[in-house]
Amino acid sequence: MGLLRNQKVRGFIFQLLSVIAVVAFLFYIGTNTMTNIEQRGITTGFAFLDSTAGFSIDESPIAYQESDTHFRVFLVGLSNTIIVSLVGIIFATILGLIIGILRLSKNYLVSKLASAYIDIFRNIPLLLQILFWYNVVLKAMPSTRDSFSFFDKSFFINNRGLIMPDFSINSTIISIFASFVVAGVAIYVLNRWANNRQELTGEAVMILPIGLGLMVLLPIVGYFIGGADMQLDYPQLGTFNFEGGKTISPEFLALTFALVIYTATFIAEAIRSGIEAVSTGQKEASASLGLTAYQSLKLVVLPQAIRIAIPPTINQYLNLVKNSSLAAAIGYPDIVTIFSGTSLNQVGQAIEIIAITMAVYLIVSLFVSMLLNIINHKMKIKER
Repeated sequence: MGLLRNQKVRGFIFQLLSVIAVVAFLFYIGTNTMTNIEQRGITTGFAFLDSTAGFSIDESPIAYQESDTHFRVFLVGLSNTIIVSLVGIIFATILGLIIGILRLSKNYLVSKLASAYIDIFRNIPLLLQILFWYNVVLKAMPSTRDSFSFFDKSFFINNRGLIMPDFSINSTIISIFASFVVAGVAIYVLNRWANNRQELTGEAVMILPIGLGLMVLLPIVGYFIGGADMQLDYPQLGTFNFEGGKTISPEFLALTFALVIYTATFIAEAIRSGIEAVSTGQKEASASLGLTAYQSLKLVVLPQAIRIAIPPTINQYLNLVKNSSLAAAIGYPDIVTIFSGTSLNQVGQAIEIIAITMAVYLIVSLFVSMLLNIINHKMKIKER
Protein backbone atom coordinates (compact mmCIF):
# COMPACT_ATOMS: atom_id res chain seq x y z
CA MET A 1 0.00 0.00 0.00
CA GLY A 2 2.95 2.26 0.60
CA LEU A 3 3.92 2.06 -3.07
CA LEU A 4 0.45 3.19 -4.15
CA ARG A 5 0.94 6.42 -2.22
CA ASN A 6 3.90 7.21 -4.47
CA GLN A 7 2.71 9.44 -7.31
CA LYS A 8 5.24 8.11 -9.83
CA VAL A 9 4.34 4.48 -9.06
CA ARG A 10 0.63 5.20 -9.36
CA GLY A 11 1.19 6.99 -12.65
CA PHE A 12 3.21 4.07 -14.03
CA ILE A 13 0.57 1.52 -12.95
CA PHE A 14 -2.29 3.52 -14.50
CA GLN A 15 -0.37 3.93 -17.76
CA LEU A 16 0.43 0.21 -17.83
CA LEU A 17 -3.21 -0.72 -17.25
CA SER A 18 -4.27 1.70 -20.02
CA VAL A 19 -1.83 0.13 -22.49
CA ILE A 20 -3.01 -3.39 -21.56
CA ALA A 21 -6.65 -2.33 -22.04
CA VAL A 22 -5.95 -0.82 -25.48
CA VAL A 23 -3.97 -3.88 -26.62
CA ALA A 24 -6.70 -6.22 -25.35
CA PHE A 25 -9.36 -4.20 -27.19
CA LEU A 26 -7.40 -4.26 -30.46
CA PHE A 27 -6.72 -7.99 -30.05
CA TYR A 28 -10.44 -8.62 -29.55
CA ILE A 29 -11.36 -6.59 -32.61
CA GLY A 30 -8.70 -8.33 -34.72
CA THR A 31 -9.60 -11.90 -33.69
CA ASN A 32 -13.32 -11.18 -34.06
CA THR A 33 -12.77 -9.79 -37.57
CA MET A 34 -10.64 -12.76 -38.64
CA THR A 35 -13.25 -15.19 -37.27
CA ASN A 36 -16.04 -13.52 -39.22
CA ILE A 37 -13.92 -13.52 -42.38
CA GLU A 38 -13.19 -17.26 -42.06
CA GLN A 39 -16.85 -18.08 -41.41
CA ARG A 40 -17.89 -16.26 -44.58
CA GLY A 41 -15.12 -17.80 -46.68
CA ILE A 42 -13.62 -14.44 -47.66
CA THR A 43 -10.13 -14.65 -49.15
CA THR A 44 -7.45 -12.82 -47.18
CA GLY A 45 -3.83 -11.94 -47.76
CA PHE A 46 -1.96 -9.92 -50.35
CA ALA A 47 -1.66 -12.53 -53.09
CA PHE A 48 -4.14 -10.51 -55.17
CA LEU A 49 -1.37 -7.97 -55.85
CA ASP A 50 0.25 -10.50 -58.22
CA SER A 51 -2.95 -11.25 -60.13
CA THR A 52 -3.74 -9.68 -63.52
CA ALA A 53 -5.71 -6.45 -63.37
CA GLY A 54 -7.32 -6.77 -66.80
CA PHE A 55 -8.50 -3.16 -67.15
CA SER A 56 -7.05 -0.11 -68.85
CA ILE A 57 -6.02 3.20 -67.29
CA ASP A 58 -6.33 6.31 -69.43
CA GLU A 59 -3.66 8.39 -67.70
CA SER A 60 -0.51 6.73 -66.40
CA PRO A 61 2.88 8.38 -65.73
CA ILE A 62 4.53 4.95 -65.80
CA ALA A 63 4.25 2.13 -68.33
CA TYR A 64 1.03 0.16 -67.84
CA GLN A 65 -0.90 -2.48 -69.80
CA GLU A 66 -4.10 -4.39 -69.11
CA SER A 67 -2.02 -7.54 -68.56
CA ASP A 68 -0.18 -5.93 -65.64
CA THR A 69 -0.87 -6.83 -62.01
CA HIS A 70 -2.88 -5.05 -59.35
CA PHE A 71 0.43 -4.05 -57.76
CA ARG A 72 1.17 -2.12 -60.96
CA VAL A 73 -2.26 -0.50 -60.65
CA PHE A 74 -1.29 0.53 -57.12
CA LEU A 75 1.94 2.13 -58.42
CA VAL A 76 0.05 4.01 -61.15
CA GLY A 77 -2.47 5.36 -58.64
CA LEU A 78 0.26 6.29 -56.18
CA SER A 79 2.23 8.11 -58.91
CA ASN A 80 -0.82 10.10 -60.01
CA THR A 81 -1.64 11.01 -56.40
CA ILE A 82 1.90 12.23 -55.73
CA ILE A 83 2.03 14.22 -58.99
CA VAL A 84 -1.26 16.06 -58.42
CA SER A 85 -0.30 16.72 -54.78
CA LEU A 86 3.13 18.17 -55.64
CA VAL A 87 1.78 20.35 -58.46
CA GLY A 88 -1.04 21.52 -56.21
CA ILE A 89 1.30 22.38 -53.32
CA ILE A 90 3.65 24.40 -55.55
CA PHE A 91 0.99 26.50 -57.26
CA ALA A 92 -1.17 26.89 -54.14
CA THR A 93 1.87 28.27 -52.29
CA ILE A 94 2.65 30.79 -55.03
CA LEU A 95 -0.97 31.90 -55.40
CA GLY A 96 -1.57 32.00 -51.64
CA LEU A 97 1.51 34.14 -51.05
CA ILE A 98 0.45 36.62 -53.76
CA ILE A 99 -3.17 36.83 -52.57
CA GLY A 100 -2.10 37.13 -48.93
CA ILE A 101 0.10 40.14 -49.74
CA LEU A 102 -2.53 41.73 -52.01
CA ARG A 103 -5.09 41.29 -49.24
CA LEU A 104 -3.17 43.91 -47.24
CA SER A 105 -2.60 46.25 -50.17
CA LYS A 106 -3.30 49.94 -49.58
CA ASN A 107 -5.08 50.00 -52.95
CA TYR A 108 -8.79 49.66 -52.09
CA LEU A 109 -9.78 47.80 -55.28
CA VAL A 110 -6.90 45.30 -55.11
CA SER A 111 -7.52 44.61 -51.43
CA LYS A 112 -11.25 44.06 -51.93
CA LEU A 113 -10.73 41.79 -54.95
CA ALA A 114 -8.30 39.63 -52.94
CA SER A 115 -10.74 39.57 -50.04
CA ALA A 116 -13.62 38.61 -52.35
CA TYR A 117 -11.55 35.77 -53.85
CA ILE A 118 -10.85 34.38 -50.38
CA ASP A 119 -14.46 34.71 -49.17
CA ILE A 120 -15.90 33.07 -52.29
CA PHE A 121 -13.62 30.10 -52.85
CA ARG A 122 -12.98 29.32 -49.19
CA ASN A 123 -16.69 28.91 -48.46
CA ILE A 124 -17.65 26.75 -51.45
CA PRO A 125 -17.13 23.00 -50.80
CA LEU A 126 -14.10 21.65 -52.64
CA LEU A 127 -16.09 18.83 -54.24
CA LEU A 128 -18.46 21.35 -55.84
CA GLN A 129 -15.50 23.34 -57.14
CA ILE A 130 -14.00 20.22 -58.72
CA LEU A 131 -17.31 19.39 -60.40
CA PHE A 132 -17.69 23.01 -61.55
CA TRP A 133 -14.29 23.22 -63.26
CA TYR A 134 -14.75 19.78 -64.79
CA ASN A 135 -18.36 19.82 -65.98
CA VAL A 136 -19.10 23.52 -66.44
CA VAL A 137 -15.76 24.89 -67.65
CA LEU A 138 -13.60 22.18 -69.24
CA LYS A 139 -16.37 20.02 -70.67
CA ALA A 140 -17.92 23.15 -72.17
CA MET A 141 -14.74 23.82 -74.15
CA PRO A 142 -14.99 23.52 -77.95
CA SER A 143 -14.42 20.27 -79.78
CA THR A 144 -11.08 19.18 -81.21
CA ARG A 145 -11.41 21.02 -84.53
CA ASP A 146 -12.45 24.27 -82.82
CA SER A 147 -9.71 24.18 -80.17
CA PHE A 148 -8.33 27.38 -78.70
CA SER A 149 -4.69 27.75 -79.74
CA PHE A 150 -1.83 29.65 -78.10
CA PHE A 151 1.80 30.51 -78.84
CA ASP A 152 1.69 30.17 -82.61
CA LYS A 153 -0.51 27.06 -82.51
CA SER A 154 1.85 25.11 -80.26
CA PHE A 155 -0.62 24.77 -77.38
CA PHE A 156 -4.27 23.78 -77.74
CA ILE A 157 -7.10 23.45 -75.24
CA ASN A 158 -10.45 21.77 -75.89
CA ASN A 159 -12.91 19.46 -74.15
CA ARG A 160 -10.30 16.69 -74.27
CA GLY A 161 -7.75 18.61 -72.26
CA LEU A 162 -4.59 20.63 -72.84
CA ILE A 163 -2.39 19.54 -75.74
CA MET A 164 1.18 20.80 -75.65
CA PRO A 165 4.54 19.99 -77.27
CA ASP A 166 6.28 16.92 -75.88
CA PHE A 167 10.00 16.32 -75.68
CA SER A 168 12.30 13.36 -75.35
CA ILE A 169 15.13 13.36 -72.84
CA ASN A 170 18.44 14.01 -74.60
CA SER A 171 21.70 15.81 -73.94
CA THR A 172 20.11 19.25 -74.40
CA ILE A 173 17.32 18.58 -71.90
CA ILE A 174 19.79 17.15 -69.37
CA SER A 175 22.09 20.13 -69.85
CA ILE A 176 19.23 22.61 -69.31
CA PHE A 177 18.08 20.77 -66.18
CA ALA A 178 21.65 20.73 -64.84
CA SER A 179 21.86 24.48 -65.52
CA PHE A 180 18.77 25.10 -63.38
CA VAL A 181 20.31 23.04 -60.57
CA VAL A 182 23.58 25.00 -60.81
CA ALA A 183 21.62 28.27 -60.82
CA GLY A 184 19.69 27.20 -57.72
CA VAL A 185 22.86 26.27 -55.85
CA ALA A 186 24.53 29.53 -56.91
CA ILE A 187 21.54 31.58 -55.70
CA TYR A 188 21.58 29.74 -52.37
CA VAL A 189 25.31 30.41 -51.89
CA LEU A 190 24.94 34.07 -52.89
CA ASN A 191 22.02 34.50 -50.52
CA ARG A 192 24.04 33.05 -47.62
CA TRP A 193 26.94 35.35 -48.51
CA ALA A 194 24.65 38.38 -48.71
CA ASN A 195 23.08 37.59 -45.33
CA ASN A 196 26.50 37.18 -43.67
CA ARG A 197 27.72 40.40 -45.27
CA GLN A 198 24.67 42.28 -44.03
CA GLU A 199 25.15 40.98 -40.48
CA LEU A 200 28.81 42.02 -40.47
CA THR A 201 28.66 45.36 -42.29
CA GLY A 202 24.96 46.30 -42.32
CA GLU A 203 25.14 46.68 -46.11
CA ALA A 204 22.33 44.97 -48.04
CA VAL A 205 23.05 43.28 -51.38
CA MET A 206 20.20 42.87 -53.89
CA ILE A 207 20.27 39.19 -54.78
CA LEU A 208 16.94 39.14 -56.67
CA PRO A 209 18.24 40.67 -59.96
CA ILE A 210 21.32 38.43 -59.86
CA GLY A 211 19.17 35.37 -59.15
CA LEU A 212 16.76 36.13 -61.99
CA GLY A 213 19.72 36.66 -64.32
CA LEU A 214 21.24 33.31 -63.37
CA MET A 215 17.90 31.50 -63.82
CA VAL A 216 17.62 32.93 -67.34
CA LEU A 217 21.22 32.98 -68.59
CA LEU A 218 22.50 29.63 -67.30
CA PRO A 219 19.73 27.55 -68.98
CA ILE A 220 20.43 29.41 -72.25
CA VAL A 221 24.10 28.51 -71.94
CA GLY A 222 23.12 24.94 -71.10
CA TYR A 223 20.91 24.82 -74.19
CA PHE A 224 23.85 25.54 -76.48
CA ILE A 225 26.29 23.34 -74.52
CA GLY A 226 23.85 20.43 -74.86
CA GLY A 227 23.73 20.74 -78.65
CA ALA A 228 20.75 23.11 -79.07
CA ASP A 229 18.44 20.24 -80.02
CA MET A 230 15.25 20.06 -77.92
CA GLN A 231 13.59 17.48 -80.22
CA LEU A 232 10.13 18.85 -79.51
CA ASP A 233 7.16 16.84 -80.77
CA TYR A 234 4.52 19.40 -81.74
CA PRO A 235 0.85 18.36 -81.82
CA GLN A 236 -0.78 18.19 -85.25
CA LEU A 237 -4.51 18.03 -85.90
CA GLY A 238 -5.40 14.67 -87.43
CA THR A 239 -8.67 13.22 -88.70
CA PHE A 240 -10.39 12.88 -85.33
CA ASN A 241 -7.88 14.10 -82.76
CA PHE A 242 -4.45 15.64 -82.32
CA GLU A 243 -1.47 13.49 -83.19
CA GLY A 244 1.82 13.88 -81.35
CA GLY A 245 2.51 16.18 -78.44
CA LYS A 246 1.43 15.55 -74.86
CA THR A 247 -2.15 15.67 -73.64
CA ILE A 248 -3.02 16.70 -70.09
CA SER A 249 -6.45 15.34 -69.30
CA PRO A 250 -9.38 17.55 -68.24
CA GLU A 251 -9.65 15.42 -65.08
CA PHE A 252 -6.13 16.39 -64.01
CA LEU A 253 -6.68 20.04 -64.93
CA ALA A 254 -9.99 20.30 -63.04
CA LEU A 255 -8.69 18.52 -59.94
CA THR A 256 -5.43 20.49 -59.79
CA PHE A 257 -7.10 23.82 -60.48
CA ALA A 258 -9.73 23.27 -57.77
CA LEU A 259 -7.13 22.12 -55.22
CA VAL A 260 -4.93 25.15 -55.95
CA ILE A 261 -7.77 27.69 -55.88
CA TYR A 262 -9.26 26.25 -52.68
CA THR A 263 -6.05 25.66 -50.70
CA ALA A 264 -4.55 29.01 -51.71
CA THR A 265 -7.33 30.81 -49.82
CA PHE A 266 -6.22 29.30 -46.52
CA ILE A 267 -2.54 29.86 -47.26
CA ALA A 268 -3.33 33.49 -48.12
CA GLU A 269 -5.03 33.94 -44.76
CA ALA A 270 -2.04 32.36 -43.00
CA ILE A 271 0.29 34.78 -44.80
CA ARG A 272 -1.99 37.73 -44.02
CA SER A 273 -2.19 36.85 -40.34
CA GLY A 274 1.58 36.37 -40.25
CA ILE A 275 2.18 39.81 -41.76
CA GLU A 276 -0.29 41.46 -39.40
CA ALA A 277 1.36 39.70 -36.45
CA VAL A 278 4.58 41.60 -37.13
CA SER A 279 4.52 44.56 -34.78
CA THR A 280 3.98 48.04 -36.18
CA GLY A 281 7.21 49.11 -34.54
CA GLN A 282 9.17 46.79 -36.82
CA LYS A 283 7.63 48.40 -39.90
CA GLU A 284 8.15 51.90 -38.55
CA ALA A 285 11.77 51.09 -37.71
CA SER A 286 12.42 49.86 -41.25
CA ALA A 287 10.86 53.05 -42.66
CA SER A 288 13.01 55.19 -40.35
CA LEU A 289 16.09 53.45 -41.75
CA GLY A 290 15.13 54.64 -45.22
CA LEU A 291 13.96 51.27 -46.56
CA THR A 292 11.41 51.37 -49.33
CA ALA A 293 8.07 49.57 -48.95
CA TYR A 294 9.41 46.66 -51.05
CA GLN A 295 12.64 46.44 -49.03
CA SER A 296 10.71 46.58 -45.77
CA LEU A 297 8.42 43.77 -46.94
CA LYS A 298 11.29 41.61 -48.20
CA LEU A 299 13.87 42.19 -45.47
CA VAL A 300 11.81 42.86 -42.35
CA VAL A 301 8.17 41.82 -42.60
CA LEU A 302 8.10 38.63 -44.70
CA PRO A 303 10.96 36.81 -42.91
CA GLN A 304 9.07 37.21 -39.62
CA ALA A 305 5.64 36.59 -41.15
CA ILE A 306 6.69 33.36 -42.84
CA ARG A 307 7.93 31.95 -39.52
CA ILE A 308 4.46 32.55 -38.10
CA ALA A 309 2.66 31.28 -41.22
CA ILE A 310 4.57 28.00 -41.65
CA PRO A 311 2.69 25.89 -39.03
CA PRO A 312 -0.83 26.61 -40.41
CA THR A 313 0.52 26.29 -43.96
CA ILE A 314 1.80 22.79 -43.14
CA ASN A 315 -1.76 21.83 -42.19
CA GLN A 316 -3.04 23.10 -45.54
CA TYR A 317 -0.44 21.06 -47.42
CA LEU A 318 -1.58 17.96 -45.58
CA ASN A 319 -5.21 18.81 -46.32
CA LEU A 320 -4.37 19.21 -50.02
CA VAL A 321 -2.76 15.76 -50.14
CA LYS A 322 -5.80 14.18 -48.48
CA ASN A 323 -8.29 16.22 -50.52
CA SER A 324 -6.73 14.84 -53.71
CA SER A 325 -8.75 11.67 -52.99
CA LEU A 326 -11.80 13.59 -54.26
CA ALA A 327 -10.44 12.75 -57.72
CA ALA A 328 -12.83 9.79 -57.63
CA ALA A 329 -15.70 12.23 -58.29
CA ILE A 330 -14.45 12.97 -61.83
CA GLY A 331 -12.60 9.74 -62.59
CA TYR A 332 -9.00 10.93 -62.33
CA PRO A 333 -6.99 7.70 -61.86
CA ASP A 334 -5.48 8.34 -58.43
CA ILE A 335 -4.95 5.63 -55.82
CA VAL A 336 -8.52 5.89 -54.51
CA THR A 337 -10.17 5.71 -57.94
CA ILE A 338 -8.33 2.79 -59.51
CA PHE A 339 -6.94 0.87 -56.53
CA SER A 340 -9.55 1.36 -53.81
CA GLY A 341 -12.19 1.51 -56.53
CA THR A 342 -11.67 -0.66 -59.60
CA SER A 343 -9.23 -3.16 -58.09
CA LEU A 344 -11.37 -3.51 -54.97
CA ASN A 345 -14.46 -4.25 -57.07
CA GLN A 346 -12.56 -6.99 -58.90
CA VAL A 347 -10.83 -8.82 -56.03
CA GLY A 348 -13.23 -7.94 -53.21
CA GLN A 349 -10.50 -7.78 -50.52
CA ALA A 350 -11.65 -4.57 -48.90
CA ILE A 351 -9.65 -4.84 -45.67
CA GLU A 352 -6.27 -5.20 -47.36
CA ILE A 353 -6.88 -2.59 -50.07
CA ILE A 354 -8.37 0.01 -47.74
CA ALA A 355 -5.57 -0.62 -45.23
CA ILE A 356 -2.91 -0.12 -47.93
CA THR A 357 -4.57 3.08 -49.16
CA MET A 358 -4.87 4.47 -45.64
CA ALA A 359 -1.21 3.61 -44.98
CA VAL A 360 -0.18 5.43 -48.17
CA TYR A 361 -1.94 8.66 -47.18
CA LEU A 362 -0.54 8.36 -43.65
CA ILE A 363 3.03 7.86 -44.88
CA VAL A 364 2.83 10.63 -47.50
CA SER A 365 1.33 13.06 -44.98
CA LEU A 366 3.96 12.21 -42.36
CA PHE A 367 6.72 12.63 -44.94
CA VAL A 368 5.43 16.05 -46.04
CA SER A 369 5.01 17.06 -42.40
CA MET A 370 8.56 15.93 -41.59
CA LEU A 371 10.09 17.95 -44.43
CA LEU A 372 8.17 21.09 -43.55
CA ASN A 373 8.93 20.72 -39.84
CA ILE A 374 12.63 20.60 -40.75
CA ILE A 375 12.19 23.83 -42.73
CA ASN A 376 10.26 25.33 -39.84
CA HIS A 377 13.08 24.41 -37.44
CA LYS A 378 15.69 25.92 -39.77
CA MET A 379 13.80 29.20 -40.05
CA LYS A 380 13.08 29.48 -36.32
CA ILE A 381 14.78 32.39 -34.63
CA LYS A 382 17.84 31.15 -32.74
CA GLU A 383 18.13 32.80 -29.35
CA ARG A 384 21.61 33.48 -28.06
